[in-house]
Amino acid sequence: MKNRFFRNAVLVLVSVILGLGFVSCKKESGGVKKIHVAHTNNYKPYDFINDHGASDGYEVAVLKEIDKLLPEYEFEYTPTSDDDLLIGVLQGKYDVGTKGIWITEERRKKYVFPENPIAASIIGIVIRTETADVIRDLPSFAKYSGKLVPIGAANAQYTVIDEYNKANPNDAVKLIAGDSFGASDGYVWVNEGRYDAHVDIKLSFENNVLKDGAPYSAYRDSLTFIPYKGIPTWPIFNIRNKKFAEDYDRAILQLKENGTLSKLAVEYFGEDVSEFLK
Repeated sequence: MKNRFFRNAVLVLVSVILGLGFVSCKKESGGVKKIHVAHTNNYKPYDFINDHGASDGYEVAVLKEIDKLLPEYEFEYTPTSDDDLLIGVLQGKYDVGTKGIWITEERRKKYVFPENPIAASIIGIVIRTETADVIRDLPSFAKYSGKLVPIGAANAQYTVIDEYNKANPNDAVKLIAGDSFGASDGYVWVNEGRYDAHVDIKLSFENNVLKDGAPYSAYRDSLTFIPYKGIPTWPIFNIRNKKFAEDYDRAILQLKENGTLSKLAVEYFGEDVSEFLK
């Protein structure tokens, strides 16, 4: 009798444990999905680690606002390098990556891009200040000489200038593919007169030339940045995250309509960079 009672008690206990396990699994399968977000750790003001050791930057701030609008997801942020971000999203280590990314045809083959960008970067040309009276934009630069610092063919900036040349065959600049991804000596070459313009991002020019202690601050008075256009920047999603990309689009449109994107842009950039996309 005791053995039978003991066996029955054990069976009841096992049933309860299995039932609890089933409920637990059911809750987990129907619960919040964790989204692993990778961002660069030193690309101010887009993405960086702040003085408190926390993920920060305009794009991170936008994603945090998107997280609030999507209760079915929970975002977890990982600061990392450019290479780890790109490879990690491609391999599924991260669900989404953000680092001021531009779209290229090669990237379209590897990642899912949403319908709506997250921000914009302002691209233009750096010229010698002494030529600013005659060089006011790309067409006037083309007429002046069109002598542009070579750009790495894999660089998205090359695509921007190539598209300009195709749209403006009568005012095309001399686009030459360089041997490397970027020309770190572009400021020097323009200042010396070897070339007459260097394609650059406004933020890069400010950080490299205009800021106190910048590596090329000696050229602050001799070089001038002329904006050309705003280039959308995008988060990239792992190929398996098309549904999440659609949810991102739904949320970011809400942030655009309620003014959150403009507010954050002014906070981090000092201007509403989305205006350059119009």
